[in-house]
Amino acid sequence: MADLTMARRSPLAGLAREFMEKAVTGRRHVRLSEWRFTTMVSLRVDPGTDAAAALAQVLGTALPRVVGEVSSRGQHHVIWQGPDEWLVVSEESPDTLVPALAASVLDAHAAVVDVSANRTVLEVQGAAARAVLQKGCPLDLHPRAFGPGKAVTTTLARVPVLLWQVGPHGYRLLPRSSFADYVARWLLDATEEFASDFADDGTL
Repeated sequence: MADLTMARRSPLAGLAREFMEKAVTGRRHVRLSEWRFTTMVSLRVDPGTDAAAALAQVLGTALPRVVGEVSSRGQHHVIWQGPDEWLVVSEESPDTLVPALAASVLDAHAAVVDVSANRTVLEVQGAAARAVLQKGCPLDLHPRAFGPGKAVTTTLARVPVLLWQVGPHGYRLLPRSSFADYVARWLLDATEEFASDFADDGTL
């Protein structure tokens, strides 16, 4: 069977050059980038069961139990999606991670589904990142309400996204692949004002 790996094209491959050319430098810097072909696995299992413990053992980290919580260990990040639902975001190949997770709950009432092609990961990084997102996100992103290690489902420019803050000035957005181009172009437009020395940066 032919290896089609090299033929893969990420949802935002066509914008890679624009991401570089339109990166804003200086005091209010901000840049966009795509984390291509990130492994994502949907887990459905009753928390507190042996099956949940088995999945956590494979991942090396507990399944979060609180809204907005993310647990991480090494290359695996587990994002709370609901009382019995989680999204695993990982650097490990789905070809090895998915079978390992599935094997751990083989005879249990649980679901392990590779959803890597369903979304892409778009990173917004820089001192102006929060101000850019606040233009189109209804979520309160002030540090008193949202901070590193938190991830929730919200909207950006009216498009559903999973928003995950990974650092003081770093966010990752997980839009559906079909909406990724729109979200990325909206963000590129939203960053333009921060390239001006005269823009009001009172929200930073």
